[in-house]
Amino acid sequence: MGQRKADRVHFQREHSVTLMGVDGTWRRACVLKDVSATGARVEVDGSTDVLKSREFFMVLSSTGLAFRRCELVWINGSTAGLHFVLNSGKKKKAKPVS
Repeated sequence: MGQRKADRVHFQREHSVTLMGVDGTWRRACVLKDVSATGARVEVDGSTDVLKSREFFMVLSSTGLAFRRCELVWINGSTAGLHFVLNSGKKKKAKPVS
């Protein structure tokens, strides 16, 4: 078995999260199985067809203020592996107004 780039944290009790399309047109309730700095494994409640969009948000709080942008890495039945999309850190600077 290959080694992961980041250590995973496994949970003793269930943590509910929601996957949501980047355009907000769909949502799926999930259970967070494990997580690392680079990704997560979730158990999806309901159809996984919407995950074919490949990129979506994992909402971690009921208010929606805590979330991660994700890409689908793999799917096996109702279990999916996600990779967190990180900002490149290269933000365009606003041009000064003359």
